[in-house]
Amino acid sequence: MEEIANNFIHDIIDADRLEHPEIKVHTRFPPEPNGYLHIGSAKAILINYETAKKYGGLFNLRYDDTNPSKEDVEYVESIYRDLCWLGAEPSGGIFYGSDYFDKCYEYAEKLILDGKAYVCDLSAEEMKEYRGTLTEPGRESPYRNRSVEENLDLFRRMKAGEFPDGSRTLRAKIDMASPNINMRDPAIYRIVHVSHHRQGNKWCIYPLYDYAHPIQDALEGITYSLCSLEFENHRPLYEWVIDNIGFEMPPKQREFARLNVTNTVMSKRYLRYLVENDMVDGWDDPRLPTICGLRRRGYTPSSIFNFVRSAGISKANSLVDISMLEHSIREELNTEAPRRIAIQHPIKVVVTNYPEDKVEYFNLPNNPQNPEAGTRPLPFTRELYIDASDFAEVPPPKFFRMKPEGEVRLMGAYIVRCNEIVKDAEGNVTEIRCTADLESGNGNPVDGRKIKGTIHWLSTKEAQETTLMLYDRLFTIENVNAIPEDKTYNDYLNPESLTVVKGAMIEKELADAKEGDKFQFVRDGYYCKDSKHENTFNRIVGLKDSFPAKKA
Repeated sequence: MEEIANNFIHDIIDADRLEHPEIKVHTRFPPEPNGYLHIGSAKAILINYETAKKYGGLFNLRYDDTNPSKEDVEYVESIYRDLCWLGAEPSGGIFYGSDYFDKCYEYAEKLILDGKAYVCDLSAEEMKEYRGTLTEPGRESPYRNRSVEENLDLFRRMKAGEFPDGSRTLRAKIDMASPNINMRDPAIYRIVHVSHHRQGNKWCIYPLYDYAHPIQDALEGITYSLCSLEFENHRPLYEWVIDNIGFEMPPKQREFARLNVTNTVMSKRYLRYLVENDMVDGWDDPRLPTICGLRRRGYTPSSIFNFVRSAGISKANSLVDISMLEHSIREELNTEAPRRIAIQHPIKVVVTNYPEDKVEYFNLPNNPQNPEAGTRPLPFTRELYIDASDFAEVPPPKFFRMKPEGEVRLMGAYIVRCNEIVKDAEGNVTEIRCTADLESGNGNPVDGRKIKGTIHWLSTKEAQETTLMLYDRLFTIENVNAIPEDKTYNDYLNPESLTVVKGAMIEKELADAKEGDKFQFVRDGYYCKDSKHENTFNRIVGLKDSFPAKKA
């Protein structure tokens, strides 16, 4: 991976290192294993990984597995697989938030003994009511002044499993009049009688993220806890936990803007809804913004990270046009992808003046952008396929492809003239009969006439049948965060986000392509051999952006 350009996070670190040269940069990526990583996760990965790399530091993967009701080993494994595929293997090690449960509990008892935490019997609804609003201070819980002894006894009984879910919480004793609602005695432990994927049934109380996360950072020696902007108002609580537990080398939390992309959604809850309701082909459906979906579609780690870089790293929220992501992979594959021919909707063409048993080969370039890629021989026979879109019985103005009595160049081969159209009983064109200018070869006509159109073709004897998956934007609305209150995501799902083309024809050698192999299908777009369905190619992106760029 390329090193990212300097940004405001690096400016902060540079200033800190001027004052304290001994600082060792240590970052982490802390995903919750309740779903698959998506394109937004790639931004957090890039920032944390590259920041550590730039300063010769360490980068940790730490699973935030403190909410057992939503977590699964499937997600744990997928996160690590995606991280490695992106090229961001954790140099500092792999950790689990659940491995710190004993220390979190120990520190919770310390806060109780210091008079800085108490057991509260208010329900979730009552806590919300007592919390106040942005303009009104909160009210103190009637349980706020319990003695240290009573709090310690109740907390230990919570741990022992004496009380039902939701009946009690442990809250930090901070300030119910704070202008920052997050500081109004936040809950730091809740009762959840659910088995944990690593800890089993050892625990029935679990620390909340805002309490557990700073402890985990401090215990791992993280120096910079880099997170998205929605945690900015949580930073005072992060620092309160660090200060009141008393860590000698406190980490710093600093925030950056999330990556929001047009025509897609980053909500893991909604992505899970699509998967669980069979509205998509699993978490790796190529329409989804998941890393595994992008990988299956044909995106590369470099194209994803180049997109993140081009979108920018700042504290200003913005909406990035998805065409920038498409441009990133298009630019990469333009120079790297071999050219091949695929015909979506084949129509048979018979070259009537060409010998029936003859096979001739024309050399076509593997990649015009890279002469070193060489050429490949394409067999030419009497019977060929062309695409239905390249023929018009009643052509519109300036139609330079195949039409009655018109001439067109077969790419890299002869010029042919359409002489006769054969139809079935329903009036559908089943065959086009042409004659070839057998002296034109791959050059200009000897009489100097101009041929404006060129179309691609395949020999019917050599072509192989395949299925093409044509993917489009997942949502018809650009900004999914601006959906009206009376609407849902489902109202804006694009019904044409996938078109399945069966019976397409491809060059024979493509039948041996391996999953993940990428090609440019000439005059169409970039495709990838699918990893899930046999003999199937996914369209990664068209040759040109068919959607005009929009301002965020």
